[in-house]
Amino acid sequence: MSIITGRGDDGETDLLFGRRISKASQRIEVLGTVDELNAALGLARAAGAAEEVEAIIDRVQELLVGLMGQFACLSCDEARYTMAGYAKVTEADLEWIETTARDFESRGIVFKGWARPGVEHSMARAGMDFARTIARRAERAVLKHHDAGGEVSLLLRLFFNRLSDLLWILARSA
Repeated sequence: MSIITGRGDDGETDLLFGRRISKASQRIEVLGTVDELNAALGLARAAGAAEEVEAIIDRVQELLVGLMGQFACLSCDEARYTMAGYAKVTEADLEWIETTARDFESRGIVFKGWARPGVEHSMARAGMDFARTIARRAERAVLKHHDAGGEVSLLLRLFFNRLSDLLWILARSA
């Protein structure tokens, strides 16, 4: 089967379970931004992030794939999503992000003023900063979707705030 299907030529795209939605919808904005975040993390990883940081990136990317699945499912299909056994971001995942961030903070990260991405001449660190900015944009997209009635759980709203904090810390220590 070809990737070129023509199904999106009318300005709509597929969600899970055969649902169609406008490509201009806030839900698709969230999905696209999370996809960009995943790709930016891939760049940071490929740029030679330290082994410990690479393992964190891998887990975050895994979480993002599950999160994209959650956003690709309309609320009317949530039971089907759960029954199918698809991945979901959980409270334990949010706790892991917070614990990981605090662990890195406890190592004595020192900074003065605003961060200047790239000043260290490290593609991995600059890549983490780039990913952080996309995580912040994803957070804004999620909040806009929620404010417009998209019913986003508090857990998922907090996820991107905590994740961007973790990415900021990793960029200072990568």
